[in-house]
Order: sequence, then structure tokens, then C-alpha cells
Amino acid sequence: MIRKLILSTAVALGLGAGAGLAAETGAHVTDFSFSFEGPFGSFDQSQLQRGLQVYTEVCAACHGLRYVAFRNLHDAGGPALSDEQMRAYAAQFEFEDPETGEMRPGTPPDHFPPSAISNAPDLSLMAKARAGFHGPAGLGINQIMRGMGGPEYIASFVTGFTGEEREEAGTLLYENSAKGAFVAMNPVLSADLVTYEDGTPATEEQMAKDVAAFLMWTAEPKMMARKQAGLTAVLFLVVLTVLLYFTNKKIWSTQKGEKKKHA
Repeated sequence: MIRKLILSTAVALGLGAGAGLAAETGAHVTDFSFSFEGPFGSFDQSQLQRGLQVYTEVCAACHGLRYVAFRNLHDAGGPALSDEQMRAYAAQFEFEDPETGEMRPGTPPDHFPPSAISNAPDLSLMAKARAGFHGPAGLGINQIMRGMGGPEYIASFVTGFTGEEREEAGTLLYENSAKGAFVAMNPVLSADLVTYEDGTPATEEQMAKDVAAFLMWTAEPKMMARKQAGLTAVLFLVVLTVLLYFTNKKIWSTQKGEKKKHA
């Protein structure tokens, strides 16, 4: 009976693992390098500003950022736009005044508009909602070593169109190597699609990494503060451990000496 149960469990696990691997066959996420990775990493302000530009000029036509307020663009640790730049950026958008019903320019407390297309997902938390690395049979081993890989997934997705197309039920689909499947979203990036103010060459990979970094910030705007708090806590625990160790030796040293005498 026990043997049958063990065999049944092994078969079930094997089928589950096989199904998981089969589902991911063909999908490929590139392990891009980002400045905010690791316990000592931090956001690159210039990259976040470039990512904001890519989002505004390319992504905002379909996707929204409804959980992000314009005033956050002024926060330290983020794009850190000046107060004037932030207000000018917000004023590009129009919102309906609930009291008068008239349209007015955006202000710092307003949030980015929602997605303009019903089936276009909001991107506010997308970098946390997607995982680029899983590990064998979905065990999450790679996630421990390389992180969740949300930004890597986003960058790989927007650069992962192979050029293959097919039509299903009247809808044109595009093959994407990061997804490992055909998707309804069409390729959106091409070289020199935007002109960066800082003169950075606008290659497809550069734009993809910039917008992925920006979306990582929208998903975790307090990441730097969290890392600092974590490092402070670790240092405190190390010091506390050392103090407790020497305190323990001081308190029990006499007792250990007494025990040796009696022995």
C-alpha cells in the first residue's frame, strides 16, 4: 500500500514537472544587468528619466499607470524631476473636474491616466507581477540567485518579437520569444524611435532596459528605503549577536570555572 502511494506520488510529481517544463518550452528571458540589483544596488536617475520618456512616447498610447501620482516623479530616489518639470509634465494630461465637469490640466496630486484600451494591462505593478526566472520545475531556485526577473521579463518581451505572424479568429498575432507564444501586442520598439535628451543612443535594447527600470520603480518606489532599512537591521543584528556572545561568556565564565574545580 505504501509502495503504491509512493509510486503514485512520484508519477504525479513527474507529470506536474513535465507539464510545467512543457509550458515554458521556447520561452527565453535575457538576464539583463540593472543598477538596482543586489542589496547595494540603486536606481539610476538618468535611466529612470529615459524610461519615463519611452513610456510617455511609446507605451502610454495603450497602457496606463493608474497607481502612480505625478508628484512621485519629484521624489528622491526616483526620476527626481524638478518641481517645475513635474508640474509641466502633469499639465500635459487632461482630467475632468468632478465639480464643474470641465476638462483641466493635470496637477501633482493626479494619477497617470488608466489604460486607453480595455485589454491593455495597467503597468504600475507589472515589474512585480511578472517573473523572469523560475528554476527547475518551477522551484524558484533561480529567483533566489537572480531575483524575480520582472524587469528582465519586460525588457525581453518588448525586444522578443521574432517577426513571425499568424491570424486567429480575425486577430493578427505576433510571435514573442520571451512569452514563448503568439501574442496580440504588436512590436512597438525600433531603433531611434525616441530621441534622448542626454544623447544616449536609442537602440531597441537600451529603450527596453530603460522602460523596464522605470516600471520597476513604479512597482517599488520605496525600494531604496527598504534596502537601507534591511542593511541597518542586519548590521544591528550582527552587533547584537557579538554583544550577546561576549555577555554570555562574561556571565557564565565563573560558573564554568567552578564546575572544573568540583570535577
